[in-house]
Amino acid sequence: MSNLVSLTSARSEAENQKRGQPPAKDMVWIPGGTFMMGSDHHYPEEAPTHPVTVNAFWMDQHTVTNAEFSRFVEDTGYVTVAERVPRAEDYPGAKPEMLIPASVVFRKPRFRVDLNNHYNWWTYIPEASWRRPQGPASSLKGLAKHPVVHVAYEDAEAYALWAGKQLPTEAEWEFAARGGLEGAEFSWGTEFTPDGEYMANTWQGEFPIENTLEDGYEWTAPVGSFPANAYGLFDMAGNVWQWTTDWYLEHGKLINSCCGSINPRGGELDQSYDPCMPEVKIGRKVMKGGSFLCAPNYCRRYRPAARMAQPVDTSTCHLGFRCIVRG
Repeated sequence: MSNLVSLTSARSEAENQKRGQPPAKDMVWIPGGTFMMGSDHHYPEEAPTHPVTVNAFWMDQHTVTNAEFSRFVEDTGYVTVAERVPRAEDYPGAKPEMLIPASVVFRKPRFRVDLNNHYNWWTYIPEASWRRPQGPASSLKGLAKHPVVHVAYEDAEAYALWAGKQLPTEAEWEFAARGGLEGAEFSWGTEFTPDGEYMANTWQGEFPIENTLEDGYEWTAPVGSFPANAYGLFDMAGNVWQWTTDWYLEHGKLINSCCGSINPRGGELDQSYDPCMPEVKIGRKVMKGGSFLCAPNYCRRYRPAARMAQPVDTSTCHLGFRCIVRG
């Protein structure tokens, strides 16, 4: 399998050279085309499978790192959403003590918990931010090449604008993640660990209480630690979830029942609100790719078709992004 990935990556590099100089360092050419988006065999929000066409574009080989985001902040003085005091009018009924700079961090329970309640392992930590990814006592020491996390959607957009790039749509992201492998379950093929090799940073063991670390990482891994897909893209599965520009809506509601076509721009803002919190009008975008917290017993979302809704104001310890430049 590694030889196949090497061969296809070499072909991708040859294609890059044909297209000329990339618009920025460490970007690869994604040729575009028509593909079958989604899946009928996993989580309901991925169905139904449907044809989508995307145009060619350039994409970052890896997610934006702490070092890259640091340069952006140093150049602009930008303050991320997690580092700001939330506005009370945006969160009706919120307790005053919750309206502080903070972000969401994973905390491993000491014993088995109800998997239907994610509050059993997610904690809102004051002063957690991209600078302090595990809370106020942590830092970025040794994490320069790790993906930046604790970035809300607004933060990712600001970085992309500064870099002269854009964020990908869900369809662009999924097309790129598939690496030209039509119908394959994973970015690299049909087997999760071909020849016993881990191809992504995910959770091994019983989530959320035991991670056996068979892939070598408990939290994020440096970008490029696992093999690239056939387009030369690293970490299109696992490590960190990645923002896309689409407002979240179930695929089935996106598809026009009369003609079978799909709205290529995704859902609309007012349709993306969390129905479990009708009083809070915070839109949700689609995030893709899964993370180091995805495990077979809980979240098999380390696949190109996988998708989840993420409120645009919410940053976490396992969500980052990468950018594109459209051709």
